[in-house]
Amino acid sequence: MARPDRSFLKRLASRSAGGTVDLRTAVGGVELVAPVMTASGTAGHGAELGAFQDLSALGAVVVKSLSAEPWAGNPAPRVHETASGMINSVGLQNPGVEAWCRDELPELLDAGATVVASIWGRTIDEYRRAAQMLAGVNGVLALEVNVSCPNLEDRRKMFAHSCDSAAAVVDATRVAGLPLWAKLSPNVTDVTEIAAAVQEAGADAVTLANTVMGMVIDTQTRRPVLGGGGGGMSGPGIRPVNVRAVYETRIACPDLPIIGVGGVAKAEHAVEYLLAGASAVQVGTASFADPAACTAVVDDLRRWCAQHGITSTAELTNGAHR
Repeated sequence: MARPDRSFLKRLASRSAGGTVDLRTAVGGVELVAPVMTASGTAGHGAELGAFQDLSALGAVVVKSLSAEPWAGNPAPRVHETASGMINSVGLQNPGVEAWCRDELPELLDAGATVVASIWGRTIDEYRRAAQMLAGVNGVLALEVNVSCPNLEDRRKMFAHSCDSAAAVVDATRVAGLPLWAKLSPNVTDVTEIAAAVQEAGADAVTLANTVMGMVIDTQTRRPVLGGGGGGMSGPGIRPVNVRAVYETRIACPDLPIIGVGGVAKAEHAVEYLLAGASAVQVGTASFADPAACTAVVDDLRRWCAQHGITSTAELTNGAHR
């Protein structure tokens, strides 16, 4: 591949900064008013953040992962702060699709949110059931399929760690008849192989990437700080890992829409993902410190673009490959 053109931003910066910045983008069959959305699992079931910001101004609200049936999650403690962000082992606790549709979704729609439902399962059939339950549900515009879950039918290996398993999940969830975003794991040798497999299976986009597996041990108690033992690391420390995943996937899958996630807290972080090849980003861990973090990133991105003479954020996507 040709050497990246390092003068790309300089050429854009030379343009006039006059006029408004067009933040609109499209990801995997979904039109977004801005390239910034919430990350699943970091905003409750979505409506909670409406007390701090206008949800209709965000690209989308990606809700906490839902399963076909209610799930209790892991034992406490579930969250622990680290020097580079946080580590969690919540265990995908959720009320189940039926209860969420009845109790949570209406409030999100009343707030004007663009709603993307994240789903998970322990077997391929559980994924299929969750997707089928969301088929035709008014206001759900896409499914983010969280394949970073243990596969009970294959020695509890994560679906996201196998091309065949990840592809089978995506194929099963096509029953929903909705755009599918496959959320992949960075904990693999080559994420581009998994991305290509889910694209072939019917994924309309990929979200790169989920948390990095880790563990923190309390030196006083000599036990893991999380009730579930290990957990997923998120926040600033994983951004370089996930930016690389986006960059390499863009090269391997040039036509596959990508959403970047991991350590986004300000405009420059979002721009980094866009330049690497993403069309949009998600804000996650930053929302724990500031519930209005998503809106702050949207506003900051608009200012950054204006200052650099960029009239549309679409100009940034793939910039590091030019």
